[in-house]
Amino acid sequence: MTPIDIQQLQIELNQKKPRAILKKALELYDNIAISFSGAEDVVLIDMAVAIRKDIQVFSLDTGRLHPETYRFIEQVRKHYQIDIELLSPDTNVLDAFVKRKGLFSFYEDGHHECCGIRKVDALARRVASLDAWITGQRRDQSVETRQAIPEVQIDNSFSTEGHTLVKFNPLLNWTSAQVWDYIEAYQVPFNALHRQGFISIGCEPCTRAILPNQHERSGRWWWEDETKKECGLHAGNIEQDASGFLES
Repeated sequence: MTPIDIQQLQIELNQKKPRAILKKALELYDNIAISFSGAEDVVLIDMAVAIRKDIQVFSLDTGRLHPETYRFIEQVRKHYQIDIELLSPDTNVLDAFVKRKGLFSFYEDGHHECCGIRKVDALARRVASLDAWITGQRRDQSVETRQAIPEVQIDNSFSTEGHTLVKFNPLLNWTSAQVWDYIEAYQVPFNALHRQGFISIGCEPCTRAILPNQHERSGRWWWEDETKKECGLHAGNIEQDASGFLES
């Protein structure tokens, strides 16, 4: 297949609107999927199904999600008449971890080990069979960790010597207000927890509602330093260069 110059593609997509980035991603890659968990991702699904009906969608089922989140996943599945693949942790690894450290060790020694088992490992297994994936990352979600992210990049966290994975971030330049304007305008489904003051929603023990004027990520891993509010799904791409070549 024709090699794709990621650096040139990033120049082409720089500051482009989400639909334009999505359309280009879906034109370039057949074996591509949307990672779905929150409001941003459903906006992407809403846009994507208008471009291509057979878009792949997956969601990480950590086993610790809020009941409202499980209902939300089912609501999205029915609303768009799409399949949503739920990715679960490796049972043997998770059982050993819980037996050794209990169910709430992250309050004492940080969330990264638990997230690694429940989220990152499960994602790694799934994207190993993809050529590209689409995320709902936005720059304004974190001034500490997401400012340098490009619209498209080689995903160095999950690429291997024999498999290059590309990541698209169509909503990168949108604000939270733009996301919610879209949700209201197009009647996009959203998690019921948003009505209760939850903005950024993860696992139940690690997510809480925030106060007015607090940053949206303040409710995630609130007991930890502000610079550590990444679970590992995107942390390896924060400062990476977007250059590189791959076969498509």
